[in-house]
Amino acid sequence: MARLDASDLATRLGREAEAVCRHYLDAGHRQGNYWQVGDVRNTPGRSMFVRLKETMNGPAGKWTDAATGEHGDLLDVIRESCGLIDFADVVDEARSFLSMPRPEPAPAPKKRPGKPAPSGSAEAARRLFAMSKPITSTAVETYFRTRGITALHGTGNLRFNPHCYYRPDDHGPTETWPAMIAAVTDLNGRITGAHRTWLAPDGIGKAPVETQRKALGDLLGHAVRFGIASEVMAAGEGIESVLSVRQAIPDMAMAAALSASHLAAILFPGTLRRLYVIRDNDPAGDSARDRLIERASALGIEAIVLSPVREDFNEDLRHLGLDALRANLRGQLAPQDVARFMALAA
Repeated sequence: MARLDASDLATRLGREAEAVCRHYLDAGHRQGNYWQVGDVRNTPGRSMFVRLKETMNGPAGKWTDAATGEHGDLLDVIRESCGLIDFADVVDEARSFLSMPRPEPAPAPKKRPGKPAPSGSAEAARRLFAMSKPITSTAVETYFRTRGITALHGTGNLRFNPHCYYRPDDHGPTETWPAMIAAVTDLNGRITGAHRTWLAPDGIGKAPVETQRKALGDLLGHAVRFGIASEVMAAGEGIESVLSVRQAIPDMAMAAALSASHLAAILFPGTLRRLYVIRDNDPAGDSARDRLIERASALGIEAIVLSPVREDFNEDLRHLGLDALRANLRGQLAPQDVARFMALAA
């Protein structure tokens, strides 16, 4: 796509900046001549400002996140809020939006302040995710880097909470530890649950607690998603294992179901034609693999298993290296997907 075309699209979106914000950043609200929201991924909050009218400071549609220093235009808003990777998809979405009618939005129902969400509910998961922050320059980013994972593009479903509550048991005192918060979403991108991984304060490993991972909300059939799945995607259990595969195949959409039983039950997008099953070398992984393949095959979806050399793909990445991981995966992908997803891999 030519630069001029992108600039023209951004200008046209800027003329309807408030409509763009109401559509893609509906967790925010208008504040004077700006739209205020938590971040470009449509998290509730107040740190990001989108200029709604042209002023002496710049054109409409430009935005800045005061918390992270990020800035951009409304094409960036569409890309990040929709989780798009390819610029061609961003252009298609922008053009589709510009052709839509502009109805006045219905007033949002007033929320009762101070009412706590039920413990363990999907609403509690959404609130936990909303009060967390991006992982850049946090213990979460450090944790991933110590595990060899540096390709963190499109990981807006992961956040950092520096003081996440941890209760050892039903009767023990509550503690707080840094934690990675992963949003579990349905096929429409709605948060149905959250997964917490408690970390050491410096991010070098997990926290010294008995249960280092816990989930809340509705997980069955849903997953932590990286990228927008179309006809090809990969799915596995753990976040670290899935992101390790993504380190070698960075442009393929992937999903982490968080456990073997949830992997076996993961729901498929209607457009899916080929599913790569990221397995772990253990009996539970084999069982999940078999059930997932059976379900996919019944729907006419081709299922291909991706197997690690060691216990899981993160072990392969850390102990064998990225080149060996790529070579192993290249030999397991369908030839057309090697050409599509790995042709440019170094």
